[in-house]
Amino acid sequence: MPTTLVLADDHPIILEGLSQLFQRDKSFKVLATCTSGQEAIAAVRANKPDVLVLDVRMPNGDGLSVLKQIHDDHLTTRVVLLTASMEDDEVLQAMEHGVWGLVLKEAAAVSLVDTVRRVTKGERTLDQSMIVRALDRMLERQNGMRHAAEVLSRREAEIVKMVAAGLRNKEIATKLFIGEGTVKTHLHAIYKKLGVHGRVELTLYAQERGLV
Repeated sequence: MPTTLVLADDHPIILEGLSQLFQRDKSFKVLATCTSGQEAIAAVRANKPDVLVLDVRMPNGDGLSVLKQIHDDHLTTRVVLLTASMEDDEVLQAMEHGVWGLVLKEAAAVSLVDTVRRVTKGERTLDQSMIVRALDRMLERQNGMRHAAEVLSRREAEIVKMVAAGLRNKEIATKLFIGEGTVKTHLHAIYKKLGVHGRVELTLYAQERGLV
């Protein structure tokens, strides 16, 4: 019995190529092709395919939101994400929402077909370089958050978040009901504790370590 597929990509030429790729193989059956996230969700619900091959970047519901919807609705279709690139946070989100396969578009077509075959057999097939980088990033953030929690007071942590959100000293003082001079004193202490020089570095530090 062939593996049933729904294919989704907002580029018609790529979508046609994917369709031809799988239709040439009698072990696959393409039930539907889609050009948006909304179409993909509707096609999965209507056709209940074994596997959804899904582009990450699409209009009207990107690949990650479609993946999350399928996960949240407890649909049995297994999702293989096809992407040119993904941010580390996106890789972690994909793993959190039960992605079965991650394939880079630069990979050979045979790699995608092999991934779908393995996913059909119940094997999670994820690009190892992307996973390792994402996990390293997660650990780095966890360590950064732990370090910040150890060295910053609660008030200092509040100020870090406000600075990273773009608030100026006067705005921070107003929100915290303290004087601007007190804000400056806190900032100098924060810079010293975290080893940064100025608001820009502090903002980057906070963003990179997940403090905001």
